[in-house]
Amino acid sequence: MTTDLLFTVENGIARITLNRPERLNAFSIEMIDAWIKALEEVRDSEEVKVLIISGNGRGFCSGGDIKSMLNGQGFLYSEGNEDLTSTALARKNVIWKRVQRVPLLLQEIDKPVIAVIHGFAFGAGLDMALACDIRIAAENTKIAESYIKAGIVPGDGGAYFLPRLIGVDKALELLWTGQVLTAHEAKELGLITHVVDDDQLGMFVEEYVQKLIQGPQQAIRLTKRAVYQGLEMNLRSSLDMISSSLGIVTELDDYHEGLKAIQEKRSPNFKG
Repeated sequence: MTTDLLFTVENGIARITLNRPERLNAFSIEMIDAWIKALEEVRDSEEVKVLIISGNGRGFCSGGDIKSMLNGQGFLYSEGNEDLTSTALARKNVIWKRVQRVPLLLQEIDKPVIAVIHGFAFGAGLDMALACDIRIAAENTKIAESYIKAGIVPGDGGAYFLPRLIGVDKALELLWTGQVLTAHEAKELGLITHVVDDDQLGMFVEEYVQKLIQGPQQAIRLTKRAVYQGLEMNLRSSLDMISSSLGIVTELDDYHEGLKAIQEKRSPNFKG
């Protein structure tokens, strides 16, 4: 089993940790394959209530492996010297069948997904964070859509996520210039949810996650799906979908516990 990515599940919390600190957590084939497997498990598991994604070492993720690019091996390389980039079609398939599976799987997960960012998140590393629901960053963090500096296009979701988060003009400016933003600048634009003092990051994330795992899980998951699908629907379709969700959750124990707690003026004890 690869050590390029660490995956654990404990007390309802799944944790994916990018673990190539000597390469600034740049992607490898082994990391991506392990990432895909972990995300599929999170998606399908009833045990998991929240997923946290973070990186070891000096930063979150630098995206593609620059050393492998300089060696003519393209965006990703295999330790087994597998020839993955000999043609344009081969390069497309490496991206489509492997690295792009990550944002697609992140969109399939109904549980809350939190990116915990420190140091830096560049290029595809930033795109993977943008594919998460919540982004919590240490104050020392810097982010950039750095593809343009390598003369390539944003292949991992930047062109999709950025305009939805900050608008077309600001998205294009970041993609065209590769501008590096501080955590506070990124929060002002709407790319970061919370900025936290560097030494408080771990504690803040744990407290944040505890609030989520103590909530009514089916309502949380159906709300997430309603928000994302609502971005692609007209109003009538969105309301029709949410009325179906209301019909479902009002049959669950958590609904009755919530009403009772409000009536008794106490905190609810949801079963999840």
